Amino acid sequence: MSDSAPLPPVRPTSEAELARDALSTPLLSRAARLARWAGPDTRVDAGGGLVDKQLPAAAEALGLSGDDAAALASEAWRVAVDTGLVEVVDEAAGTVAAGAELALLTGGSPHDVLGVWLAALETVLADASVPDLDDLVDAMDEGGRVDFSSLDWDPEAEAEFLDGVLGNLYLLSVSEDGSGPAPVPLPALAASMIVPGDLAEPTNAMLEQVSDAMMRLDDQFRVLEPVGLVEYQPVDDALMADTEDAAGEPAALDDTDVTRYGMVRLTPLGLYGLRARLLEAGFEAPAVGDLADKGADALFDGTARFGPRAAQAETEQWLARREPLAAARELLFAARGNDSGAPLRRLRCQQALSLIGTDAEPALREVLDDAELGGLARVWLTEHGFTDVPPPSEAMVFWLTVDTLAAQLAAEGNSEELRALVEGLAQQHSGFFTAAWRVDHPATADVLEAMGRIHPDKKIAKQARKAAFKARSQQGG
Repeated sequence: MSDSAPLPPVRPTSEAELARDALSTPLLSRAARLARWAGPDTRVDAGGGLVDKQLPAAAEALGLSGDDAAALASEAWRVAVDTGLVEVVDEAAGTVAAGAELALLTGGSPHDVLGVWLAALETVLADASVPDLDDLVDAMDEGGRVDFSSLDWDPEAEAEFLDGVLGNLYLLSVSEDGSGPAPVPLPALAASMIVPGDLAEPTNAMLEQVSDAMMRLDDQFRVLEPVGLVEYQPVDDALMADTEDAAGEPAALDDTDVTRYGMVRLTPLGLYGLRARLLEAGFEAPAVGDLADKGADALFDGTARFGPRAAQAETEQWLARREPLAAARELLFAARGNDSGAPLRRLRCQQALSLIGTDAEPALREVLDDAELGGLARVWLTEHGFTDVPPPSEAMVFWLTVDTLAAQLAAEGNSEELRALVEGLAQQHSGFFTAAWRVDHPATADVLEAMGRIHPDKKIAKQARKAAFKARSQQGG
């Protein structure tokens, strides 16, 4: 991802609901229980971890049993220390006390709780990038020190890979229709990091890399699930035992049941956490509602890159904070201009005005004689049932047509909707191109060139290109 390009807007969940989710995650709830369990007799080693002899008691306090009970207790304790739920008060003696952050989990605001959870998330993300424990043991020398060079492990590269995966998961999870993140197949997520998007058929070498990446991600998402970042369905164990076919080539994925290869979904808490990390890293990661307290100019600029549903949701929140007539006047004022972004501003303005209703009538009548807004105003008044609307001049009709096409082109590019609009326009007005090139609109030539690209009829497309050339010559470009 490029930090210069904004990401799609996310539909945020309330901080109160997210805080409840955070407190109920297995890892943070265990860390909090251990912080309350710790007392004067609790001892830690030089790194702040519980000494081995206290791990059974810690596991018992958490209600854990089985082979992994001690490891889970140790992990929860480490999170408690890293998040400030527990404080090491005497390193030499190895004694601890409740940390200042512990009180925030019960007496702090939802934002305070989420701050503790974000700290826990950072700890887990760091753990997820560390090699498997068995690999670390195998790499130990006779003195008990890990020979990292033998692991073929680059900590920085591993962390960057995981960050990239999570960034792609965020992109795949932000839904335009607001339905929420959908499960993403693990092979698709792994391939998004390895196989170029414009490549029709991945090579065998790429497939091998995807298979290796899937196994790494399977381990990592198992680590990330207890902190509440994701919901994860692991890779089927039967597949883990046989990742290559008889010829030694990478096994083909069984498309009939892709869920066997792992499915991952960001939780609402996970979306919050990844967005917080993206913002801290300098990415523009908008959320619906960010623009509600800003001016109409910021609303138009911000929603210019939104899909239609997200733009409407943002606009509805913006309008909810304003008196209807004042909002209409502010929107119309901000919609003026002859710069390249102006047509899309006017389209967003028209969409916003449609949400206000008849209370906006006085504002629309005030701009009937405005060269840039008069056509828009007439359309709005007519659509809302007002009959005493002055008819537009032919010049105004053509100007509004070019402005509308320019806005659609900016909003959606060469979409099917724009294609249908262009075809219908050329069919209804046989002499359109004869007159259109004379329209005094900054986007006239660009719109006619687009019509020449889009229209499927070669004869009509040629007429559009000729008209575009005339318009360009008239504008002196």
